[in-house]
Amino acid sequence: MVKLDAQGLVPAIAQDVATGKVLMLGYMSPGSLKRTLEGGDVWFFSRSREDLWHKGEVSGNYMRVKKAWRDCDGDTILLQVEPTGPICHTGHETCFFTEVSEMPEFTRAEQPTAMVLDEVFKVVRERQHDLPEGSYTAKLLKGGPSRVAQKVIEEAGEAALAAARGDNDELPKELADLFYHALVLLAATGVKPEAVWKELRARRAAGK
Repeated sequence: MVKLDAQGLVPAIAQDVATGKVLMLGYMSPGSLKRTLEGGDVWFFSRSREDLWHKGEVSGNYMRVKKAWRDCDGDTILLQVEPTGPICHTGHETCFFTEVSEMPEFTRAEQPTAMVLDEVFKVVRERQHDLPEGSYTAKLLKGGPSRVAQKVIEEAGEAALAAARGDNDELPKELADLFYHALVLLAATGVKPEAVWKELRARRAAGK
């Protein structure tokens, strides 16, 4: 069993199978791990782009997976790989080329926003990539942005009616439907949820 973190990801260490050098640390979703095991090339999940990431798709320096292991706690993946070129985006052979010889300065990453929405969006993007048969999400996406937008309007109406009726048991379900379809609409249009979070942060900062 592999344990996912709060964002639905698991850290994955890539190690050169020939030299034993640690090349990089990435994060994998269930979808990216599945692609890696089935296809032979390493896929990660890009937290900045919120999308599956075929390592090497830009640089041409791929990693061919030879073996994959999980640690004793099931919360880390070790990928033994055969790199086709330098792995770090700086051109270095490995991402670990900066020695830490004294106590460094620290910075804190921004806290994740609406984690469950991020997790759902990851699944939506995976359905968009794979378009599996029988998937409601895939069917929606095949209909294009106009079809998804129509569903968002329908779900918004149902949520508003539940609130107007004072049906507080039904309202969370209707809002969950609305949020889900809104995420599908983002995927269909190519807009990332982070653009929405950024807009909300700006409004909060402006005191709106």
